[in-house]
Amino acid sequence: MRWWEARPTAVRDREFALVFTVLSFTSPLSRIGPQFADLPVHGASVASVLLTFGQTLPLAVRTRWPAACLAVVGTSFAVHQCLGCPPTFGSLGLYIALYSVGAHQERLRRAVPLAAMGGYMVFGVALHKLGSPGDLIDYLLIYMVLAVVWGLGVLIRRQRGQEAARRHLSAQVAIAAERSRMARELHDVVTHHVTAMVVQAGAAQYLTASPDRLNDALDAINGTGRRALAELRFLLGVLEATGDAEPQERTPMPGRVADLVEQTRAGGQPVQLVEDGEQPAMAIGARLAAYRIVQESLTNAVKYAAGHQTLVRLAHTPGWTEVEVTTAGTADDTPESAVLRNGGPHVSGGRGLVGLRERVEMLGGEFAAGSRPEGGFRVHARIPAGGAS
Repeated sequence: MRWWEARPTAVRDREFALVFTVLSFTSPLSRIGPQFADLPVHGASVASVLLTFGQTLPLAVRTRWPAACLAVVGTSFAVHQCLGCPPTFGSLGLYIALYSVGAHQERLRRAVPLAAMGGYMVFGVALHKLGSPGDLIDYLLIYMVLAVVWGLGVLIRRQRGQEAARRHLSAQVAIAAERSRMARELHDVVTHHVTAMVVQAGAAQYLTASPDRLNDALDAINGTGRRALAELRFLLGVLEATGDAEPQERTPMPGRVADLVEQTRAGGQPVQLVEDGEQPAMAIGARLAAYRIVQESLTNAVKYAAGHQTLVRLAHTPGWTEVEVTTAGTADDTPESAVLRNGGPHVSGGRGLVGLRERVEMLGGEFAAGSRPEGGFRVHARIPAGGAS
């Protein structure tokens, strides 16, 4: 059925109308059909054939113009019954046209059923005048059957509208989640790299008397800037993507924690890395979360505890990876880096630790951050290796 649903609606309607017309003239179906009047039946004629076409061919536009389709099919059906034409399978087109009005009519949704009801009343009076033996109860029962067919179409239309609204809402939620994720990524990239560059540039002004050390500092700034530009280019590419890529292809590939530690150490912050166990095969989302935790923690160490010893510890097990970053000094007992004093503490915009907690909890992990009793600051996370990518 998928190949049929994949075809344009107009093409499907035309093909359906053609097949329905052929069946209306094919034995043994040609003589099977509803008959309301119970009037004397005459033999087949040109008029009966034309009226049969009038009940089948208009179904080709039943989705595009359902009201017009019902008008032509209903009129042809009424004349067919009043003239006493032989029963035909094509008369079932009335039910299909009624269903189509309920399911596809967009404008004048109340006016069209009222007009159809008026037409049915005229049809009933005409049959009575022509001598039909049916009484009022018979016509009411027939009307109820027709109303049920129309109501079924209305029900399907409502269900279709609810499904479309649900898909729209799901798309909006997905867009909001993607924007939030990209905002976290931009925060992590910009805050870390810009903070490192500011610290390195601030320290470089004191090294003018030592050309060799000054060159090393400028090289460090250059390398940090290049890494920042590379990550920003990737994120901008994701923002410009059409959405055809798989989710894991839209996720930035995390770097190596060792490179991150070395970069921070080159900026003048004493950092030590300890890694226990062998890193399991981690989902991209889990690897990125671990990398961002270390990145954000080192950024905060540079901002608030410049020059204090920082320890990064990674502990791997087959199912989990634990990340712990401890800094010996915090803003409570150590002033922040001098080059960040003017507005530096406000760089994060409140997204840092809160964003990390949300990221880890979305992966099914645990996150904790706070001051240590003996002084300093500690960030700890336990991330499942199979965290969603």
